[in-house]
Amino acid sequence: MKKGFFTILALATMTLAFTSCKDKAKEAVTTEAVVAVEKTDVSTKYLVNTSGSTIMWTGHKPTGSHNGTIGLDSGVLTMNNGTLESGTFLIDMTSINVSDIPVDDKNHAKLLGHLKSPDFFDVEQYPTSGFEVTKVETVDGKTMLSGNLKLKNVENNITIPVTISQDGESATITSETFTINRSKWNVQYGSKSFFDNLGDKFINDDIELKINVVANKKA
Repeated sequence: MKKGFFTILALATMTLAFTSCKDKAKEAVTTEAVVAVEKTDVSTKYLVNTSGSTIMWTGHKPTGSHNGTIGLDSGVLTMNNGTLESGTFLIDMTSINVSDIPVDDKNHAKLLGHLKSPDFFDVEQYPTSGFEVTKVETVDGKTMLSGNLKLKNVENNITIPVTISQDGESATITSETFTINRSKWNVQYGSKSFFDNLGDKFINDDIELKINVVANKKA
């Protein structure tokens, strides 16, 4: 009887582990920053619609997760015959928000203040982050966007799967959900990459992101 119970328990554990791995968003391929692409004379310029663009984030820890949004400060991209050619975007780190805790809950302000503090993104010293397109290519039928992501004065190149569309006066870039390893941008708080003996008080290094950028043709 005991043997059968432990067999069932082992199978359940394996199933849970498999499901967790399957559902986890893939980490963006991350390398050193590279030289950005340049626009051509025949490209069409689009300015980012900051009110229609957003970055969704999710952070995990052993006891659960939190999620929210970050806005864009500004940005410009160029299209050439329906293909994204170049782009530079400023991310407004002061706009980081927490969505899963009600605003009138004291824990909302507590978490938001912590994210903005030097422990995490230090928005007083680094009010903006940046992303600069370095390459767009098709791999196994998917559009892969590469760019230099700068956070807290640390810059790395990431590659993520996206959908790029152009419709008359507007262009849109929408990513699949992906993760970045925050330790590669020196975001240290609660990270097992920097601290030992955290027990179950650690916070996962992986941050899930999903990006949606809407831009309008420059008049």
